[in-house]
Amino acid sequence: MSFTLTAPARATGAAGYAEIHQSLQGLLAGERDLLANTANMASLVFHLLPDLNWAGWYFLRGQQLVLGPFQGKPACVRIDMGRGVCGTAAASRQSVRVADVHEFPGHIACDAASRSELVVPAMRADGGLLGVFDLDSPLLSRFTAVDQQGIESAVRALLLASDCG
Repeated sequence: MSFTLTAPARATGAAGYAEIHQSLQGLLAGERDLLANTANMASLVFHLLPDLNWAGWYFLRGQQLVLGPFQGKPACVRIDMGRGVCGTAAASRQSVRVADVHEFPGHIACDAASRSELVVPAMRADGGLLGVFDLDSPLLSRFTAVDQQGIESAVRALLLASDCG
């Protein structure tokens, strides 16, 4: 597979997410392996979105989320369902956008520099939870509705392109 990164050095706004989506489609083309695809998505998002200090996946294993492919500092390995931002998004099966993680009840501080967070659940075709895609930023209120929509779209594209069995 030949791939050229087409997105700008740092993507912003709806146009930036269109570029990220195009680049992600190039990375996913012809590859069905979930581990490879989630690793590439984490790297792509981490390197293209400004003001991130962590981007990565947690996969559901029993009643816990277990660390998957990511970019950034070492992270918490296991998160209980319903605990912290990731566990809350996983339990509710809804995206969670937090302007100030220090005001979020039960926030898990893997990196003390993180100030805001966006977590998007990844749902299998059968309706079951695969896991969550998590973004952290050292800036307060970093994530907007545009970011949420862009990442939700990217997660859907990844799931359609991958074997999630």
